[in-house]
Amino acid sequence: MLAPRVVILGSGFAGLETAFLLRTKLDKLDADITVVSDRDDFLFKPNTIYLPFGAAEKPLHVPLRKAFNHHDIHHRIGHVEGVDPDRGDVHTSRGLPIHYDKLVIATGAGMAEDEIPGLRQHGRQIWTPGQMHQLGEDLQWVVQDAWHGRVQKVLFLVPLGNKCAGPLYEIAFMLDTWLRRKDVRHQVEITFTTYEQSFIQAFGPKLHEVVTEEFAIRSITGHTGVTPDKVTETEVVYSDSVTREFDVLITFPPYVAGVRYDGLPSDDRGFLTCEPETRAVPDYPDIFAPGDAGDFPVKQAFLALLQADAVANKIVADFSGRAPHRLFEPTSMCVMEMFDKATFAQVPLRLTDDEASPVAVDLEAADEYRVGTSATWRLGKKVLGFYLPARFRHGKPFHAGAGWRVMETGLRAGSRLLAQ
Repeated sequence: MLAPRVVILGSGFAGLETAFLLRTKLDKLDADITVVSDRDDFLFKPNTIYLPFGAAEKPLHVPLRKAFNHHDIHHRIGHVEGVDPDRGDVHTSRGLPIHYDKLVIATGAGMAEDEIPGLRQHGRQIWTPGQMHQLGEDLQWVVQDAWHGRVQKVLFLVPLGNKCAGPLYEIAFMLDTWLRRKDVRHQVEITFTTYEQSFIQAFGPKLHEVVTEEFAIRSITGHTGVTPDKVTETEVVYSDSVTREFDVLITFPPYVAGVRYDGLPSDDRGFLTCEPETRAVPDYPDIFAPGDAGDFPVKQAFLALLQADAVANKIVADFSGRAPHRLFEPTSMCVMEMFDKATFAQVPLRLTDDEASPVAVDLEAADEYRVGTSATWRLGKKVLGFYLPARFRHGKPFHAGAGWRVMETGLRAGSRLLAQ
């Protein structure tokens, strides 16, 4: 009897976590696992925030060939062109269709810069390493002009449709610290604007309070509830007719699905509709969409890992005929870098029926809602930045093994001591 075939589309957080966790739970006789992606490495995207400030890019790229080979995971490099759920086939840009018994769609998200006229031409996005390097060049010019006595204006913009604004806040805080260390902060005006009704709205009032306080301390001007109509070479025009000038515009554009799958249920941005706990696509019980490809409103690495774990557990349960365990419970953990300190947040979330605010803090788990700011949390960020790439480099899932148990214990202890 042939082993069942699991095909995973994408080699980001959700795709790799699913593949590696499945392999720890199923040996090669229990499942044939194939990953399809357009690259042969994993990019640790959270740490690209350091690139504009001079960090090296190479350590952020994790080669995957040895990990796949060692754990009997097949890897096909190519672009996904479509899925035929009736036949159980995936079509790619290279080779014959790939048959699946279980399909995991983890092809992530993309950016829709052109939804806002002028944004692509005049704004610096922070989606790719290349864009981060370009931003770094711009910031060097900001420093040079400031040194020569010319006031510089740096404007941050979170538009409607963005699904994860956290990195933009990090860069704003990091920029402030970086400019102070170069003794030119007094020559640079930093303004932060967001469509959200509160800062980092999805993560509740505690994060809003932290951001508001930090903005005040750092002399960053913040505006909530403002949306852009268009961008020119030197200014953003907002829907309330206010214009704000800039020398550098730093933005995180609206999100869309990285790949659209015709015939599968999805929202207007192409994100696949999913059952909340299993991330299975309704009416297609053998197709799953963890991470950014699915319709969970917040796109974030830690949440993608949790969704991938739920998918792997559901697939194992389906193969074994048992009830699944450890399904998706959306509790986010993140560390927001500021260069001089960092903010840790542990946020239990729940879905709402409010289109303007589709997630909220789960008050039934309010004792798990913890936020704290300390220089110590920078060490936590560094540890996470080392640990996760190392796990993937060796073909191991993030949420498994003794290493994760130690880290989880440390995070929980730290959250009780350094957050509230």
